[in-house]
Amino acid sequence: MSTQTMGAGTAAVPRLDSARADGGKWLWLTVAASMFAAAWGGNEFTPLLVMYRLDHGYSPVMVDFFLFAYVVGIVPALLLGGPLSDRLGRRPIMLPAPIIAIAGSTLLAFGADSAAVLILGRILCGIALGIGMAVGGSWVKELSTQPWDSAASEGAGARRAAMSLTAGFALGAGAAGILAQWAPMPSALAYVLHIVITVVAGVALWRAPETRPAQEKSERRRLIDDLKIPSAGHRRFLYVVVPLAPWVFGAASVAYAVIPSLMTGHSGDAPVAFSALLCMVALTCGFAIQSLGRKIDTDRSARGALVALVFLVVGMAAAALVASTLTVAVAIVAAAILGCGYGMALVSGLLEIQRIAGPDDLAGLTAVFYSITYIGFAVPALLAMLSESIPALSYTVTLLFGSVAAAACLVLILFKSRSHLPAL
Repeated sequence: MSTQTMGAGTAAVPRLDSARADGGKWLWLTVAASMFAAAWGGNEFTPLLVMYRLDHGYSPVMVDFFLFAYVVGIVPALLLGGPLSDRLGRRPIMLPAPIIAIAGSTLLAFGADSAAVLILGRILCGIALGIGMAVGGSWVKELSTQPWDSAASEGAGARRAAMSLTAGFALGAGAAGILAQWAPMPSALAYVLHIVITVVAGVALWRAPETRPAQEKSERRRLIDDLKIPSAGHRRFLYVVVPLAPWVFGAASVAYAVIPSLMTGHSGDAPVAFSALLCMVALTCGFAIQSLGRKIDTDRSARGALVALVFLVVGMAAAALVASTLTVAVAIVAAAILGCGYGMALVSGLLEIQRIAGPDDLAGLTAVFYSITYIGFAVPALLAMLSESIPALSYTVTLLFGSVAAAACLVLILFKSRSHLPAL
């Protein structure tokens, strides 16, 4: 590998020679594999919520708190990891992520009967996923541009990052649900499989080339200044991305946490597998619609965000219908609609921030975006607490309110759709 010097006082930027560049279009996969593994570890827990309730005696509120607990790890990892990787380079921040994920899954494998151990394991998995989303997402984006991949289309980095995460979320949930329902060691085997996958992905990660060399010490600002994200104040971010972001995992958590909980006792003799099925339906639909994201999204309006919110308005109303009817077919349809909303919201949000971000705060703004998306994981715990404490606020009522709230966000973004566009 050779380097190209950009000028006095500027760090050398790696450049592929012509022979390496011919195969460089696949280099993004070396990072995407670890993003996939981190997402697998983040979501393998979700279909097991039913198992922890039925087999280990945890209350519905505690089980939903387990789901939310990994946000405690995700958010700091996002907010610190992104800016630190802009400062120190992608590799030194991303390389520890597989090790942290393995530690998290190890605790989860042996801690099924300890709430404290489960929470700690979830936090570690969250840290690994946060690093993967903020740092890995920026790294994949950079490896999807010249000189690393001259054949990639515009927006390929955002789509590749979003699809890597969604594939990990979907396959991790599906595998965990199947193993917990029918395989031996139901509380541990899914986590062992994740450890094996993460080891393989971690080895591949060492081959990934650095795309953002560390800043020279003489050029570094104070760390507190690096943690500031100027583009987070961009009006396009505030009026389009912020109203959309919580719905990313708000939709997903309703599809694969709230609906399976409602359907416990109404899904035959395989409730854990049915929970996994709903995860797979939602995330497969999310993955599929992301592949259409480039055709739906445009840099001249918020069309992608608007399409996402249309799905979400309908999907939340369908979830309310599930709460009212408790029928398997309606549950599957609702999960599919919510999955489309999740997938379109994720990819359109990423494409918006990649247009908004300045050259020095892409990872930082990605971190802020993902941090806001994870507010949505509080939805299941919030709905469970409301339904237990205020009988009038049934799941049907609160989910209908969610549909109205999504419609309000739709109207806001429609009003601002063509406002404050970044320079084209």
